[in-house]
Amino acid sequence: MDRTLAADLVRLPELLDATRRAAAEALAALDDRPVVPPAAEPPAPLPLPGHGSGTEQALAEFQARWAPRLSASAGPRYLGFVTGGATPAALAGDWLTAAHDQNSNSALDGAGQHLERETVGWLRELFGLSEDHTGTFVSGATMSNTTGLAIAREWLGERLGVRPAEDGAAALGPVRVLSGAPHSSIAKALAVLGLGRASLVRVPTLPGREAVDPAALDRALADTPGPAVVVANSGTVNTVDFDDLRAITALRPRHDFWLHTDAAFGAFAALSPEHAHLVAGLDASDSVCVDLHKWLNVPYDSAVQFTRRRDLQTRVFANAAAYLGPLGAEPDLVHLTPENSHRLRALAAWFTLRAYGREGHREIVERDIACARSLGERLDRDPAFRLLAPVRLNVVCFTLAQDPTPERLTALREAVAAEVFVTPTVHGGTAALRAAFSNWRTTQVDVRRAAEALRTAAKEIA
Repeated sequence: MDRTLAADLVRLPELLDATRRAAAEALAALDDRPVVPPAAEPPAPLPLPGHGSGTEQALAEFQARWAPRLSASAGPRYLGFVTGGATPAALAGDWLTAAHDQNSNSALDGAGQHLERETVGWLRELFGLSEDHTGTFVSGATMSNTTGLAIAREWLGERLGVRPAEDGAAALGPVRVLSGAPHSSIAKALAVLGLGRASLVRVPTLPGREAVDPAALDRALADTPGPAVVVANSGTVNTVDFDDLRAITALRPRHDFWLHTDAAFGAFAALSPEHAHLVAGLDASDSVCVDLHKWLNVPYDSAVQFTRRRDLQTRVFANAAAYLGPLGAEPDLVHLTPENSHRLRALAAWFTLRAYGREGHREIVERDIACARSLGERLDRDPAFRLLAPVRLNVVCFTLAQDPTPERLTALREAVAAEVFVTPTVHGGTAALRAAFSNWRTTQVDVRRAAEALRTAAKEIA
């Protein structure tokens, strides 16, 4: 064994304790450190060492060169991208995921698969899905959407008498994928799956909304020759709008379509009695995307995909090799997603669900919603700002009341970056900013700090 590696093995408990202290110090500083550090040139790349200096020196070098440049994205005022943090239990689960280092794809070593199935069952219950849905962990919403649409592609083939998984996507002929305000990952998934970005057809939305107009969708389906795919949205990017899933489902007697629902973070509305109606009808979806490193507050990367047609899922992703388990009635995870290597992502989710349960996660969701409403109300009262949409759930979409150019909004973002991080967008043709609340640490104190920072910065750039 390499001498340095052997020395680290002897000192492993001590080195892990030093790492624990470094992590604890970083988390303890989240309230006070800049949310996004000032822009600076990255350190000059170092050459690959011929002989390493061991974990202790690597940790010291990371702390000096890289840690100060990292954002406080685990903290309560990182309001960009719908980014959660990691609850204490999720962090513990993630550390143990690395320690046990399971590749959970095969029943030949199946404990990790059984843990994942238990966790998926909890998540299915959390989001109000029936046992007709089966699920699997994936890396994020993009992979979840891609997996769901891959199953939809095979369903199209079933309807047309071909098997795209065997014959290729070209066997389908032209395909139409209909959606009102799809996330960018939908077009990316269609490109990956060989259906093409051009297969995505934008359907008109309701006036002043990002929710699809069911009547317009009805007409678009009537104009579609053969079966189609409908991508419904439960929580759009800019305004967290929700398609009426029950109205879409009601179109099925007249039209033949697969319903994929992108509920990346909107699915968590199911946890709040006040907002659960927004995802009513989710269970009727043929496939569902939910991103867990958003509002479940588990570490990146983690998401789940659900479907009613596991038979089609295995037709797409089945992997035949002598060293893998058979397909069987309960397929190994290797047969269910594009990934052959499958980190035990479920453990962090298992930990946080076991530790805090439905009620603990309901409290996080409802507190974040209350914080979003509060920031929206503060900005609405401030003459320097203008809300571009009502605060329906956990995202505040706003702009400057006067001259909201991208340049001025960039200046505003940069001026507040040490105190609060928000992301740019365009809504209704107007340059805007988004503040997305999904972190378990965020409170009304953070809302006040964010609002004050935005108010001060708006005056400075006026």
